[in-house]
Amino acid sequence: MESLTSASSTSTLLSLRSQFSKPRTPSVGFTHRVKPKLEVRCVLEAMNNAGAAAENDKEVKLWGGRFEESVTDLVERFTESISFDKELYKQDIMGSRAHASMLAKQGLMSMSDRDSILQGLDEIERSIENGEFVWRTDREDVHMNIEAALTDKIGEPAKKLHTARSRNDQATTDFRLWCRDAIDKIVARIRHLQVSMVILALKNEGLIVPGYTHLQRAQPVLLQHLLLAYVEQLERDAGRLLDCRARQNFSPLGACALAGTGLPIDRLMTSDALGFTAPMRNSIDAVSDRDFVLELLSANSITAVHLSRLGEEWVLWASEEFGFITPSDCVSTGSSIMPQKKNPDPMELVRGKSARVIGDLVTLLTLCKGLPLAYNRDLQEDKEPAFDSVKTILGMLEVSAEFAQNITFNQERIRKALPAGHLDATTLADYLVNKVSRVF
Repeated sequence: MESLTSASSTSTLLSLRSQFSKPRTPSVGFTHRVKPKLEVRCVLEAMNNAGAAAENDKEVKLWGGRFEESVTDLVERFTESISFDKELYKQDIMGSRAHASMLAKQGLMSMSDRDSILQGLDEIERSIENGEFVWRTDREDVHMNIEAALTDKIGEPAKKLHTARSRNDQATTDFRLWCRDAIDKIVARIRHLQVSMVILALKNEGLIVPGYTHLQRAQPVLLQHLLLAYVEQLERDAGRLLDCRARQNFSPLGACALAGTGLPIDRLMTSDALGFTAPMRNSIDAVSDRDFVLELLSANSITAVHLSRLGEEWVLWASEEFGFITPSDCVSTGSSIMPQKKNPDPMELVRGKSARVIGDLVTLLTLCKGLPLAYNRDLQEDKEPAFDSVKTILGMLEVSAEFAQNITFNQERIRKALPAGHLDATTLADYLVNKVSRVF
């Protein structure tokens, strides 16, 4: 029942007291009045009844056994995560399938209950993918939404799914599976960009361009050599992500809240079913650390910096001052007031969005830096920076490849630019050292 000491109730009560404590002139046409105290009591009783009705409409939480009152609407809105962690629905259902199968194999639920659970999860997954599933804020998160929907669908057998599992190990299992899938998608986009860069290099075979240091002309280089420098950087980016994938691919399922369970579960079975390398060795570590997410966001940040440098170079080269490249109209934008403008906006935004990816890493580092073992509710905030980082880096990689496929190098302009800046000075110095033994 909502407390009468809440801000809204207190405000209403003070208003009523003020209203009825003032002397009043009897209204014309009314010879009888309800006594002020009785009127206040009626209003308060109505408020209490309304609060009780709302209280009865609220669903009992999974953790609500020891509580006599439900949380207020404000607390419920502040603590919910379903608005963003429903992104994990596929991984949550995958984990629940593996867990139910293991419980049945270990004799902790019947085979018929397992079959009901698996069928119910299949139906829920289809409902989500068809856009028919109703996500409820009062069920807090993706885990409780799916488990409660399963209970609504199949009844008592669904309640056995929580046996030997806490939301702590469930949530981090889902997140590890999601990060693993995200890494696979990012690496695929990196490969696509690498191929686009190699094709661009092959189209301009033999083209010499000015090489720069300190943004000053330095030495002549092959355009192919310059473009393949980015391919090498991207290769290391992919390698970091794959290393991260190998380190994070261990199963926390079975760690429960933090200390495991006394029930005879088979962690190897669930680990294998979910494609993990092995179960994690320490249950406290399993539920409390987010270094696997930090490592992913760190790798994304380095990739974003590489893409930002590529974006900066191409933005410069597309300017009138350089004129080395001309982007196609299909990857350019214009100005609302200057009709002559043709802007390489996609690469400017690649440069700009790198800040978001770096910011997501800093957010998560700051979140984790002061947390004691084991799980803390702060870790609910790990999802949004990760989701944003992955979505942003995927977009940056995709548009960079699109841009690479739709630019032309202005070979004549580049050739005319080569004589300026004494690009052959170092070659001449090398000649003098080699031929006439001059010291340089």
